Amino acid sequence: MEETTYDKTYREHTLIRVLGITSLTILILAGVAGAAPFAYVTNLGDYNLRGYYYDTNYNGAIPTPSVAVIDTATNNITAKVPLGDGWPIGVAVNPAGTKVYVASATIDDVCIVYVIDTAANTVNTKVNIRSSYPSGITFNPAGTRVYVTKQRDNTDISVINPATNTLMAPIIVGPSTYDIAFTPNGKKIYAANSRNNTIYVIDAATNKVTANVPVGDSPYEVVVTPDGKKVYVPNYNSSTVSVIDTATDNVTATVPVGDSPHRVAVTSDGNKIYVANNNTVSVIDTATDSVIATVPVGTFSREIVVSPDGSKVYLGNLYNNSVTVINTKTNTVTARVPVGEWPMGIAFTPDGKKVYVANADSDNVSVIDTATNTVTATVNAGIYPTGVVIVPFTDSNMADQSTGAISNTTEDIEVEGINLSSEENAVELNNSNNNSYNNTNNSESNNSSSSNENKPSKNNSTPGFGLLGSLICLYGGWNLRKE
Repeated sequence: MEETTYDKTYREHTLIRVLGITSLTILILAGVAGAAPFAYVTNLGDYNLRGYYYDTNYNGAIPTPSVAVIDTATNNITAKVPLGDGWPIGVAVNPAGTKVYVASATIDDVCIVYVIDTAANTVNTKVNIRSSYPSGITFNPAGTRVYVTKQRDNTDISVINPATNTLMAPIIVGPSTYDIAFTPNGKKIYAANSRNNTIYVIDAATNKVTANVPVGDSPYEVVVTPDGKKVYVPNYNSSTVSVIDTATDNVTATVPVGDSPHRVAVTSDGNKIYVANNNTVSVIDTATDSVIATVPVGTFSREIVVSPDGSKVYLGNLYNNSVTVINTKTNTVTARVPVGEWPMGIAFTPDGKKVYVANADSDNVSVIDTATNTVTATVNAGIYPTGVVIVPFTDSNMADQSTGAISNTTEDIEVEGINLSSEENAVELNNSNNNSYNNTNNSESNNSSSSNENKPSKNNSTPGFGLLGSLICLYGGWNLRKE
């Protein structure tokens, strides 16, 4: 049957519409994929003369905490989210990158979890955990549950359903459970209880404790290997690391390490464990559960992280105002990067090209270029920043990352007089900065970056344009052939 003029015209218009929709979809997806991630930085706020207010029932200054949002493409602050009074203790982002959860302790010893919508950068929900003092907050791998661990005499872990932002039944554990880690399949939870030197094994489906594993003295952190077969627990007061077999939930090895181990990280291939001690890093071979290297670093690391490709380890040296870089192949120090005072939170961008370091006592964030291991920008993010997480605009791989990579805690560990979570022992803050928010604050005199480092990239090419042009040419060729 011969094609009519109407049929021909209809088919041409239909193809144009299909090509247009397809091209628009490609441009949108390409733009999303090319969007730079954002760094969310928690600021404890001020205790002195910068933006505080008084409570007659407290007889003292109350900090004004906030979360600063940094565009990692330009290193400019795009938003500042106020949180109300209290101290932000932990921050976590859901696997989809659409929500950031901040656990904050108020002066009335109540925990409030603030839920930030990353599209609008506003708090859209507040979850009252009631009387408790948080130590950290973590998503499960699927992003369907949020867990808030607690310090002091609290004997439970709060569980939040992020779909409704309502509290579920708590998990009953011992007092002062600081940190938790999940097996990669999300079926088991390992919780470090510092008070009774125990690791609680929890069935994630029922939130019931299935085993209590005795470890060394004062475990504060826990990490699970990527294959889910082993758990490593640094014991602060024992100078050891306990190794737990997840099949039996028994300790299979106790590894002597350096003095006061308190932070731990695992490489993406699961072959090595890096343990931050007081002034060294112990490297454990997971095949033999023995120390294969001891790396001298600065004093007292608040955070230790492994690069996404597993080639480097970065840790902040609190008392040396620097970040040490370790090559994981040679287990040697390749750089010591000067940053601000009291580096605490550290986070990689997903591509591993930048590291963001929250410098608490300098009221700023250092941005390190991992190719050169130099500070390329200093961002005045807020007053007393302690935690940082990186939030991709959208990234399907986020769901596969370990929870340690998408959560950050500021814990109540009293070491050499430091107790960041206690209002009675709060560290006096630097009085040199102003609490007012200004999008241009990156250019202040204390910014160590060059004059053009915060400028947007001059590359104005549109992602996906080549494919769009190909579709247009394809239609043009089809149309010529029909004619």
